Amino acid sequence: MRLTGPALRLTVLVGENDRWHHKPLFAEIVHRARAAGLAGASVFRGIEGFGASSVVHTARLLSLSEDLPVAVVIVDTEDRVRAFLPELDELVTEGLVVLDPCEVIRYTARDVGPAPADVPDPDAGDGRGGAPGTGEQA
Repeated sequence: MRLTGPALRLTVLVGENDRWHHKPLFAEIVHRARAAGLAGASVFRGIEGFGASSVVHTARLLSLSEDLPVAVVIVDTEDRVRAFLPELDELVTEGLVVLDPCEVIRYTARDVGPAPADVPDPDAGDGRGGAPGTGEQA
């Protein structure tokens, strides 16, 4: 996929503990973005923040917060990002969804990897009894 010039950045801010069918919500958003053919998605874990509830969540040593803020950032053409928004209507029941115009200067891949259907789900394990996604034996 080639992407340069005007684009739209979609940022979804949710809690680290938010779930979609027992799976982290941020992971479901990333997997759906990939299935929708979007250019890419990245997840960033915050160290402190608050949202509509005004409860501060923090990673500071003396705090016991377990629901840190997480940002899922997706950049693609405006049409493709806007076509993806109905997916978020279903998934995001609490959080913040923001759209920002941006300009893509460079978008390059390393090497061509396996086709999307061939990429293993890191949460599914490797089928050998090891820890999920690590390839290590238990």
